[in-house]
Amino acid sequence: MLWIKAFHIIFVSAWFAGLFYLPRIFVNLAMVPADSHAERERLLLMGHRLYRFSTGLMLIALVFGLTLWLHYGIGRGTGNGWMHAKLALVVAAIGYHHVCRATLRRFEVMANRRSHRWFRVFNEVSVLLFAAIVILVVVKPF
Repeated sequence: MLWIKAFHIIFVSAWFAGLFYLPRIFVNLAMVPADSHAERERLLLMGHRLYRFSTGLMLIALVFGLTLWLHYGIGRGTGNGWMHAKLALVVAAIGYHHVCRATLRRFEVMANRRSHRWFRVFNEVSVLLFAAIVILVVVKPF
């Protein structure tokens, strides 16, 4: 079980590293001048590759997490309200991941209407999700 737990932590951390950096690419895309096609295309390529890579990491992390929960019973039973809160935040993180994909598509078709400042704030959502999930798992406040 400890190996499964270790790999779950590794893949969750790697997935979130992608979620930390992808919105940073959005900040840069929002700042690209309209006539700078090469820079825009390079950033879009980086965004697509990072999104695909992060999606794979997310799926592996989910498999390890489900294994811990369903096979080993971690977080099941009474007094595990922290797990319900964690699962809600995991669903939110998956939603954030998909919002990033939709945002990338908007940049592709030149339909972005948000400023680089907005994306700087959007970038912090993944940090808050990660911090809350870690606190729930380590502290188990309820």
